[in-house]
Amino acid sequence: MVSWPDPVDDIVGGDQAVMLASVTPASGAALVPVTNFAVRDREAGTMTFNSALGGWKKLERIKRNPRVALAFHTRAHGYSDRPEYVLVQGRATVSEPVTDYPETLGADWEKFDLPRATGPVWGRWLRDYYTRMLIEVAVERIVVWPDLLCRDEPAVIGAPLPDAPAPQAPPAKGTGPRIDHARAARRAARLPDALLGWVGGDGFPVVAPVRIEGHDADGMRLAVPPGLLPDGGRRAGLTAHSFTRRIIGQEQRVHTGWLAAGPPVRYAPHTQVAYRMPPVKTVRRVGLGVAMRVGRRRAGHAGVPLSPTP
Repeated sequence: MVSWPDPVDDIVGGDQAVMLASVTPASGAALVPVTNFAVRDREAGTMTFNSALGGWKKLERIKRNPRVALAFHTRAHGYSDRPEYVLVQGRATVSEPVTDYPETLGADWEKFDLPRATGPVWGRWLRDYYTRMLIEVAVERIVVWPDLLCRDEPAVIGAPLPDAPAPQAPPAKGTGPRIDHARAARRAARLPDALLGWVGGDGFPVVAPVRIEGHDADGMRLAVPPGLLPDGGRRAGLTAHSFTRRIIGQEQRVHTGWLAAGPPVRYAPHTQVAYRMPPVKTVRRVGLGVAMRVGRRRAGHAGVPLSPTP
């Protein structure tokens, strides 16, 4: 069990959006932003996040490999003004679906999300969005850098940092870009927050802030905080995003791909999921309802049960 001091709790309880990293079947990292509802138990050493049913892919990854990381990487639209970058690593447990989860949080839901929609139209349309699966993380390590750029040496709470991981074998299909990486680099570079994730020496994801400095024939060129990146090549995730207060508007660009430590540091994206939602409440509600229905249907085709518990 790992507890944490007041400055860290101020960040954990105040950030609007957090980057969740999970381990892929090929031992890479997948990075997905999640809304933070500040549910934590310092005495028990746990932090609890949640996901709508439409996010079944990340939930299945976590069920296969419970090692996760949470990067508290931005104070935008949050309730804390502390300067630190906080990386939490631990083992996650995924609950069964919980119907109308916002009702259990009360005012804490509306602190970070729009008021829960009710009635025969919006209440019904967003029923799947309000049915959530909880991700409870038993914290094993917290790494705290003095600022959001991860400069200088970090403080470590809990388990000591492991040795650097060995390089990984390249994928059978090659390490080069498999999508239009020049366009991906330009679009990701204009977003305010970009993070890179890989699997550390003890199997937990590591997430670091990066800056996209352009591209060449072999991939995106990245600036990574000194001393963080292990030598060699490996599978990695790269996500750039922006969001407005209560996540009404947002843009996400989520990649998996191959990371080469360089110099220069290069990232070759292999996959891409991207979308943009304007900061309009009605558009967000419509979009969420559509996304949840598509996610549920795809989960059904994959044989993943998503029946909610009353």
